[in-house]
Amino acid sequence: MTVDVLVIGGGNAALCAALMAREAGASVLLLEAAPREWRGGNSAHTRNLRCMHDAPQDVLTDAYPEEEFWQDLLKVTGGQTDEALARLTIRASSHCRDWMRGHGVHFQPSLSGTLHLSRTNAFFMGGGKALVNAYYRSAEKLGVQVRYSAPVDRLELQDGRFVAAFVGSERIAAKACVLAAGGFESNREWLREAWGQNARGEWPSDNFAIRGTRFNQGVLLRQLLQAGADTIGDPTQAHMVAIDARAPLYDGGICTRIDCVSLGVVVNREGRRFYDEGEDFWPKRYAIWGRLVAQQPGQVAYSVIDAKAAGRFMPPVFPGTRADTLPELAQKLGLDVPAFMQTLNGYNAACRVGRFDHTLLDDCHTEQLLPAKTHWARSIDKAPFYGYALKPGVTFTYLGLKTDETAAVSFGGVPSANLFVAGEMMAGNVLGKGYTAGVGMSIGTAFGRIAGVQAAQAAMKSGVHHAAA
Repeated sequence: MTVDVLVIGGGNAALCAALMAREAGASVLLLEAAPREWRGGNSAHTRNLRCMHDAPQDVLTDAYPEEEFWQDLLKVTGGQTDEALARLTIRASSHCRDWMRGHGVHFQPSLSGTLHLSRTNAFFMGGGKALVNAYYRSAEKLGVQVRYSAPVDRLELQDGRFVAAFVGSERIAAKACVLAAGGFESNREWLREAWGQNARGEWPSDNFAIRGTRFNQGVLLRQLLQAGADTIGDPTQAHMVAIDARAPLYDGGICTRIDCVSLGVVVNREGRRFYDEGEDFWPKRYAIWGRLVAQQPGQVAYSVIDAKAAGRFMPPVFPGTRADTLPELAQKLGLDVPAFMQTLNGYNAACRVGRFDHTLLDDCHTEQLLPAKTHWARSIDKAPFYGYALKPGVTFTYLGLKTDETAAVSFGGVPSANLFVAGEMMAGNVLGKGYTAGVGMSIGTAFGRIAGVQAAQAAMKSGVHHAAA
């Protein structure tokens, strides 16, 4: 069979591409590797979109101008970002919501407990699952063909051009193709290869959970790397969050995240702190904590809070370990009690409490303590005490395909005429490291829409138009 535009993937970026290509007049086939009930990839687990806006807009308060968005991104990535593509994403985030609404997506104000996001992020009513379902309904109404349980095994390429894709032995030709099949985070062997062994002969990645879909195996990403496509990103960099150590191996999603880190202290299995828990607002820093935990012995850590933190963070799905004293908590968590108490006593003694305010970068900090806690530092001294065992949870990997403002895949610096990329497969262009809440959806929406339009135009230029089914 032959269509104008083939979209490989089934999440937000793929759906945006399919919808835009269809609206541009192309016939479109979308191939989703997952069965229908698991469709949507990681997008089904999302909650919001980070949006630039110069004045209050419906569900968004105040203003969030381009320069502030850019500075937020610059800070979390440490400068490892392509400014032109980042600014393209930021600007696109300011005018996509009317289009999204036109395809059935509804928005709501930020949820209780989603600290600091009412100004910067528009929440999807019903979450990412509702967004994905709305897009699929719209795609089907418009005549986009959708096939589930259709993983693409390989691509047929010729001189940097897309020719066809194979699902098993079936060959599917198209005039243009959009790759939006996610990263390689579900591929345990590739994670092992990327992270290697530590000095003790252990494989750190064996202790990672995959927060989202099990279907992002990176098959096409691997093939394109081997075919000489230009790449970007470090295979060990990822959106990696500290999650509850009791989380399932796949699809734990948002409810397994532990959000009380900034309200207490985090210790490793030796009972020692290893990073500033109060460095910045949680939406800007939550996605560094998975990598921090991954670098600790055994890839495990423990978030410890007292009764003063109760009600100040979004509760996880599982209750924490509770104790009436700190030594009892250490014992219940399986930590060395003297080492743990030395850490907690040292921390409590170093706290300089001013005016505590979790909505601001307040003046509660530690003195003469390494690592410091620079904000929200209060003694952990009010029973009951709670501890949460943490392990790394990978959302998506940042190794991807280098692209430009047209979303084209490039080979040796030459953009392909008919092969485009969107979503996690190219997010590393904007996210060299780090993360800030909602920006993955901003990238996927911006580049999905660009890729869809570009693919439709490339198909039309080929001179042969295939009518939609």
